[in-house]
Amino acid sequence: MNNTDLCYTPAQELAKLLLAREISPVELTTAFLERIAQVNPKINAYCTLTPELAMESARAAEALFMQGEVPAEAKLLGLPVSVKDLIITKGIRTTRGSLLYKDHVPAEDAPAVERVKAAGAVILGKTNTPEFGWTGSTNNRIFGPTFNPWDLSKTAGGSSGGASAEVAAGLGPLALGTDGGGSVRIPASYTGIFALKPSLGRVPLYPASALGDLSHIGPMTRTVGDAALLLEVIAGPDERDRYSLPAETHDYVAACQAGARDGLKGLRVAWSADFGYVPVEPEVAALTARAAQRFAELGAEVEAVDPGFDSPAEIIDMLFYGGLLASLAPNLPTTAALLDPGLLAQIERGQRTFEAIAYGNALLQRQAFWDIVRRFFTKYDLLLTPTMPQTAFDVTIDFPTELMGKSTAGLGWTPFTIPFNLTGQPAASVPCGFTHAGLPVGLQIVGRRWDDRGVLKAAAAFEALQPWANYKPNL
Repeated sequence: MNNTDLCYTPAQELAKLLLAREISPVELTTAFLERIAQVNPKINAYCTLTPELAMESARAAEALFMQGEVPAEAKLLGLPVSVKDLIITKGIRTTRGSLLYKDHVPAEDAPAVERVKAAGAVILGKTNTPEFGWTGSTNNRIFGPTFNPWDLSKTAGGSSGGASAEVAAGLGPLALGTDGGGSVRIPASYTGIFALKPSLGRVPLYPASALGDLSHIGPMTRTVGDAALLLEVIAGPDERDRYSLPAETHDYVAACQAGARDGLKGLRVAWSADFGYVPVEPEVAALTARAAQRFAELGAEVEAVDPGFDSPAEIIDMLFYGGLLASLAPNLPTTAALLDPGLLAQIERGQRTFEAIAYGNALLQRQAFWDIVRRFFTKYDLLLTPTMPQTAFDVTIDFPTELMGKSTAGLGWTPFTIPFNLTGQPAASVPCGFTHAGLPVGLQIVGRRWDDRGVLKAAAAFEALQPWANYKPNL
């Protein structure tokens, strides 16, 4: 197996090779570092590399394998992992994509980072993000843009664009991303990988995000099983996050195996092509509709529906940018020149137009929105939609200002992802095909509240029917 094939091998298969001593952690880490040196300059997925730390962790893992003493909890022993630059890492620069934090080195790890370290993972480095994760194209004034491996003129998406480009380009099998309005699902759709936004609280978030309970940490991988493996490690309660959920039996990998083996017989699956109000690019519409109907081949009962809710874009616009406004506005007189101009424009807009009563109304509207969605999911087990209404856009812009000639506002350019940051439901993006221009398209799978296993099972069943991991960009 050459290094390129090795770097595209799923984490679960790499774990078997390591356990059988067919490859060592040092050899594996070296292969990834060499590929990163070759490919990362083209796509700018990693913004900070940690080769010395990675090799130190690899040598420690190798010693355990050689001794035959692999602890049961070391589920990621010797496996490479990356961490988005919004997630704090002890002793490793965490810039949040902002000049305000360009030299910031945290004194502690986020819970998810603590857990991957405890599981024996090898941290390769930090992946690029737009400033504070504010937009759908990964670009900032410290590290510059991240490019889509499938087309270097296009964005890899945001705000976990560095992570998605890394996984798609074979620069690491396991990535930690964050999602406050679609930020793991958007780039997953644009780069042809799998990503899961878990249920709110499934993975503890610390420090608290300016986005409050809109924000989630989730796995980004090439295969569904790899995401399940990573989720088993990072899920679970933590007192630092008051939204974190109680512990449960982490059988996410088993759920994937069941889905791939048994299909989805008896599930009630809703398919919505456009929510009744979203303009969708024709090729995206055709590919996602075809993918949704394949769930019937898996034994599910698929029904085309209109979920019956209006666009929640104004609600999340108030909560998303309101949170950033509260975080950044107090110091704006001294920090404005250091902020991304696009982000500064959003903050200044908020200062002009956001009022306390409007923010309060947004909270009330959020609850009313959840009531509609809650009742909808009493009838259906899953909801399928396009992940994004368009394919990856030009790398030079922050986000599209219109869809199919229709103007968008705030976060309205990503209409399928934002509803489920408001509700906190688990939602994943699975690759479902390519346009004639060779750009990936994603299908979104949304589950009932707390049913992360159900979403993973459905994603794994679809993956078994229509696999995608063998597709690789030509780099």
